[in-house]
Amino acid sequence: MFLSRYADVAVCYRDPAMRSDKKAEFGPKFGVGTPLYKHHTTSLVFNDPPLHTRVRKLLAAAFTPRALSALQPRIEAVVDGLLAAHADQGSMDLVEDFAFRLPVEVICDMLGVPAGGRAPFRRYSLAILGALEPVAGPERQAAGNAAVAEFSAYLDGLIAHRRKRPADDRDVLGTLIHGEVDPSASSGQAGERLSHDELVQNCIFLLNAGHETTTNLIGNTIDALLRFPDELKHLKKDPTLLKSCVEEGLRFESSNQLGNRRLSADLEIGGETLPAGTYIHIGIGAANRDPAQFAEPDRFDVGREPNRHFAFGSGVHMCLGAVLARMEATIAIGRLVSRFDGLHRAGTPERGGRARFRGFNRYPIAWKA
Repeated sequence: MFLSRYADVAVCYRDPAMRSDKKAEFGPKFGVGTPLYKHHTTSLVFNDPPLHTRVRKLLAAAFTPRALSALQPRIEAVVDGLLAAHADQGSMDLVEDFAFRLPVEVICDMLGVPAGGRAPFRRYSLAILGALEPVAGPERQAAGNAAVAEFSAYLDGLIAHRRKRPADDRDVLGTLIHGEVDPSASSGQAGERLSHDELVQNCIFLLNAGHETTTNLIGNTIDALLRFPDELKHLKKDPTLLKSCVEEGLRFESSNQLGNRRLSADLEIGGETLPAGTYIHIGIGAANRDPAQFAEPDRFDVGREPNRHFAFGSGVHMCLGAVLARMEATIAIGRLVSRFDGLHRAGTPERGGRARFRGFNRYPIAWKA
């Protein structure tokens, strides 16, 4: 079953009968016991309570408004440094030189990954997420399994080193290692902690999710602004439109185009009763272009209001890092647009070539130096 209408997708996100556990699907797809199976059946996004509840509660401390506001100066410094490095050249690759590097620096800072160990992360992420495609052949699966294995080995060492230090709520990795869910102060009993496998696989998830959405959000929004030059002019003239511009970028070219759920009970959607066990494909990108919800849905409008899109999902699986992604994109897009005049494509962009995730591998841009 494929859902593409906004109203039907809304039901899918809010009804508790919709389950995210993918063991039944990923066993035949990846092979039980493979690195890809182990990763995707242990990470936050493809699980339901109680694992989902435990991991999300531990991670939530790193994504409070107070914690994120403390990151803003670092985000601004990274953006300014990346732009300054290319300003005199008059050109750069929007993805490789800018959109990818910002979120990787931020999430690696949050996890305490040393600067010298960050280079392989984009390759790991593309390989792991690429294996989630509806059709993932042997080569793509082999690359994904190798990436999970290499990434896990790296994190084993990083976690072992971090365990030696005391807990620190300003450190996401420390929070995950030492954090406890629902400890009992009255009885003195310790709360539940993540197992080592849960810890490793959710660090991989956090690093992947932490940069994939933001990289695509920045790249897709700048692409839309260049394809709709009048909207770029409006934004440059009125920077107060920046917030709504980012939301429109999320709606217009959603980074995550597809989601999946399985029904645990019969449910009526769109006037039709679907039986328990039905596997549902959620057309996120389609719902965000539904003309019943959005006027002129194929037009990019930097001032669109209201804009209740599903780019970050909804309900209990609402993206935990949505506020951080918005902050990074707002700073990155705002400073790029305001600093450089005459922004334009400087060659042919290369799409990512994936059905589930929408973004670019390369996107050459230039400006008046």
